Amino acid sequence: MLQELFEAQAELNKRIGFDCAALRESFDPKLAGEWLNDYIAAASNELEELRDSTYWKHWCKEAKEGRRYEIHDLQNARVEVIDLLFFWISMAQCVGLNADDIKELYMKKLGVNHKRQDTNYSMADKDESDNKGVDLD
Repeated sequence: MLQELFEAQAELNKRIGFDCAALRESFDPKLAGEWLNDYIAAASNELEELRDSTYWKHWCKEAKEGRRYEIHDLQNARVEVIDLLFFWISMAQCVGLNADDIKELYMKKLGVNHKRQDTNYSMADKDESDNKGVDLD
C-alpha cells in the first residue's frame, strides 16, 4: 500500500515540477534541498492547521473550561493529517527514499526505539550513537 501512495505522490509532484524519479537517478543535493525546504515549510503550515483543530490556546474560553487540547474539528484534523502525509512522502522522495527504503529504515529505527525504552532512555544521556545503524543496506 505504501508503494501505491509513493507512486501517486510522485505523479502529483511531477505535475508541479518535482521529478523524484529523475532525482533518484541523478541526485542533485542543491535541487533536493530546495524541494525539501519547500516541503518542510508546507508541512510546518499543515501542523499549525492541525493544531488549530484543537483548543490549544491557554487563554481561550474552552481552555479555561478545562477543554484545552480537545479536538473541536475532527473532520478538518483528519484532512490535515492527510495533508501532512502528502508532504511527508514528498520529503522522503527528496532524500531519495522509496517505499521499500521507508519500511527498512522504519524497522531498524523501531528496534532502536524499543531498545531505548528497555534501557530507561534519558535525554540527559542522549548522544544519538544508537542511530548509526539506521541506514540502508
